[in-house]
Amino acid sequence: MKIALGQKFTSFLLRSGWALAVAATVATSPVPATAQDGAEARIRKLEAEVRALQRATFPGGDGRYFEPQITSGSPGAAQAQPAATTTTAVTDILVRLDALELQLQRLTALSEENTNSISQIQSRLALLEASPAAGASLSDTIDPSPSLSTQTNLDAMTGGSSATTEAEQTLTQPSEPEQSAASGPSAERLAAVQQITKPQTGDAADDEYSYGFRLWNAGFYPEARQQLTSFIDQYPDHWRVTWGRNLLGRAFLDDNMPEEAARWFLRNYQADRTAPRAPDSLLYLSESMMAMDDTRRACIALAEFGETYPAVASGRLLDQYEANRRKITCEG
Repeated sequence: MKIALGQKFTSFLLRSGWALAVAATVATSPVPATAQDGAEARIRKLEAEVRALQRATFPGGDGRYFEPQITSGSPGAAQAQPAATTTTAVTDILVRLDALELQLQRLTALSEENTNSISQIQSRLALLEASPAAGASLSDTIDPSPSLSTQTNLDAMTGGSSATTEAEQTLTQPSEPEQSAASGPSAERLAAVQQITKPQTGDAADDEYSYGFRLWNAGFYPEARQQLTSFIDQYPDHWRVTWGRNLLGRAFLDDNMPEEAARWFLRNYQADRTAPRAPDSLLYLSESMMAMDDTRRACIALAEFGETYPAVASGRLLDQYEANRRKITCEG
């Protein structure tokens, strides 16, 4: 009986020890995962409430107090950034378009002004080329006054006022040496002259001048003088008359008749200083005076040419002007 009770007690102790061991094991085992998740959630909630409190206390989202909830890598930032960029780009494009429109308006205005100015210049040039009288009326604005008196120089070239009057009377009817009937042109010369055809352009006056030019260019100086004299007498107001008088003087000068040539050159220059061939006549006048060994008047003509026509003297007639100056020595 005692043995049986001892065995039961021993068995009870063994069972109790086992239970205590199990309880100790359970007491010292780690906290379950469910309890850890709950603590983590509570911590996150507290951190969120602190951040909310910080935003209310420090408005503006200063990074010194809390981190922004939306960062550059988050989806929300990727959606919010393009809106601001698009607005800035559109505004910049509109500003640039306004600037371009303003520049186009200015360029258009300048283009219209330039076109109008060019049209006026072309009209004035056409008027000057078509009408010598109109060119004379504009001489005060387009032709600078020479520093040396023109009339004084012309008086010096013609020997004073009385000589000028005599020269003008002589120039009214220039002398032309007449060929004697006995020594008329040969048949060969007449045949050669007939080979020079007169142009037929519809402008009779211009055709007369052009025919005289062709005769002069071919070396038929007497025939050219006769043709050009007829042209000047028939069409004294034609725009080609300044070319005709100048070429008539050259027909005399090339035929070794410098005195007659000088009269025509002087007449053409005095008729209209703004005429297209007035500078040429003044320069050829100096050559005529040199051919007559009149250095003083040749120097006066050269000086007058350089002062009255500086643009032509340094441009179209520069070579001839420099060549004439090298032929003589002028004082001053």
